[in-house]
Amino acid sequence: MSIKHFFTLILVLFLSACSTTSKKKPFTGVSISEVFTDSLSIRAIVPQDASSVWFAANKGVVGLIANKTPKLVTVQYDKKPLHFRAIAKTTSAVFILSIDTPAVLYKIDIKDNEATAMQEVYLETGAGVFYDAISFWNDTEGIAMGDPIDGCLSIIITRDGGNSWTKLPCDNLPDIVAGEAAFAASNSNIAIQGDHTWIVTGGQRARVFHSPDKGVTWAVYDTPMLQGGVMTGIYSVDFLDTNTGVIVGGNWDDKYFNQGNKAITRDGGKTWSLLSNGKGPGYRSSVSFVPGTKGQGLVAVGSPGISYSSNQGVTWSELSKEGFYAIEFVNDSVAFASGSKKISRLIFY
Repeated sequence: MSIKHFFTLILVLFLSACSTTSKKKPFTGVSISEVFTDSLSIRAIVPQDASSVWFAANKGVVGLIANKTPKLVTVQYDKKPLHFRAIAKTTSAVFILSIDTPAVLYKIDIKDNEATAMQEVYLETGAGVFYDAISFWNDTEGIAMGDPIDGCLSIIITRDGGNSWTKLPCDNLPDIVAGEAAFAASNSNIAIQGDHTWIVTGGQRARVFHSPDKGVTWAVYDTPMLQGGVMTGIYSVDFLDTNTGVIVGGNWDDKYFNQGNKAITRDGGKTWSLLSNGKGPGYRSSVSFVPGTKGQGLVAVGSPGISYSSNQGVTWSELSKEGFYAIEFVNDSVAFASGSKKISRLIFY
């Protein structure tokens, strides 16, 4: 063998070894440590970093948990505490949105992990007002969604960094079906990738609403998810890119029923196929692609426990029976999860 061929062989073997060792191994377990406990229902969280997380809860309680140290405030409107299930964060602000009338959206200015000011930026009152989730495309443009009023979903949009919000008229949105609404279960009814936005519903119909242009135009697509009941449908959506997305949900009243509660799209939400139907987890309220797994890793949480798939939802394993409402990943192995009376830091291994 020539010296040239010898070094070529060594290089090939080295690159092969690097490729093998750098491939992320599937999770086999999860370590759960509580970072905050209180008598609250916490359904909305957004990480600040790997050791800090913002949250919004019922009883008007909003706060930042930094290294297990809570910084809390109770928000009231007309001397009554608001109930929050939606939160979002930009570079310089945190936004919290209360659920029912009055639905109040606050902008909290932040600097160095400290709140410096809070102002009301949107208010809506009236019968049927109920907001479910909020998210941002970028630091300037954001969207929040709520249950239908006058035949269409309630959708408000900001184009000025959250200082003002405008509700879309029903003429700009697809019609809603009678009995179709959304679930304020985990602040994950909205998924965003680039300019694309997806919103999911449940109840009498479980559908996916899609905008390719940051909320300017909309289409709606059917899904094979469980539907037709008061508490059936899609509870959570996450997208890997503009093509591949996953939805989870089921029946809140029958949490171990595992048919029609997990589905995937590979064409941007136009068509959906059921995943592991009749197998794997039942009702789940929040799903997330695991970062760094090229879309293969999925974690879904709900009150019955934590479930994991290493093959894009084809098969699932139960990592824990501890229940949570919502999950948000910080990196490829660390996440925060919130639930009844708690926020926990999850380390997957």
